[in-house]
Amino acid sequence: MRRRWALGVEYDGSGFSGWQRLNRPGQPERRNEPTVQAALEQALSFVAGEPVAVVCAGRTDAGVHAAAQVVHFDGPAQRDPRGWVLGTTSRLPASVCVNWCVPVADDFHARFSARARRYRYSILNRPVRPAMQRQYLSWVRPPLDATAMHEAAQYLLGEHDFSAFRTVHCQAPHARRDLQQVSVTRTGEVVTVDIQANAFLHHMVRNIVGSLLVVGQGERPGAWMAELLAGRDRALAGPTAPSAGLVFLGPLYPAQWQLPAEVTS
Repeated sequence: MRRRWALGVEYDGSGFSGWQRLNRPGQPERRNEPTVQAALEQALSFVAGEPVAVVCAGRTDAGVHAAAQVVHFDGPAQRDPRGWVLGTTSRLPASVCVNWCVPVADDFHARFSARARRYRYSILNRPVRPAMQRQYLSWVRPPLDATAMHEAAQYLLGEHDFSAFRTVHCQAPHARRDLQQVSVTRTGEVVTVDIQANAFLHHMVRNIVGSLLVVGQGERPGAWMAELLAGRDRALAGPTAPSAGLVFLGPLYPAQWQLPAEVTS
């Protein structure tokens, strides 16, 4: 017998070429291009005793981390959640672990069942680069006005065409997204951007942050963000912020799926 399982996966993306597998299932990874998906599928396949393919809630780029990536897969029903968690984690590199496993209904889908996704971007704002926690922080030397950045970010709330903040390589069929929450706060030397939307375009968060940094350094007024939205021209927006500092906090699902509280809303 088989059943569908959902996993909560945590990873440090520093040593990976992103989430998405760069090869066909069961084939060796491309040389020097490890991916989180390939590592996870290899570990799950060992525990299952058969090839396992996973579907994730949201793909992350090279160098991007995840606190609660959610995946689903179909595997042997006789395994228990504890076995999947401990067995899989034992076969994963130190930078990846499985935090929980839950049996789910056959119509659960890690991507399509999610109603929202959340990211956090952390910026160390001081004259000297970081030594500690540097893989989880972006670094900006000039002083940033976090209040101005927060006010500028509010122009992005709601459903819009986010073409100005998508990469030219984005494969999404359209650029309309519903940005549900966004905030910019400062705690000491760290400026944090928290953002939630129904879904994101390729590089959308990093491109938004890059434009907010322009505002934070006083080079543009907050209303410029509204102009960028209306113009739909990526070439007019700010640069893409580095991947360091970006963490996928995880998706949010309706309570009907009975997943852990960290991914339920």
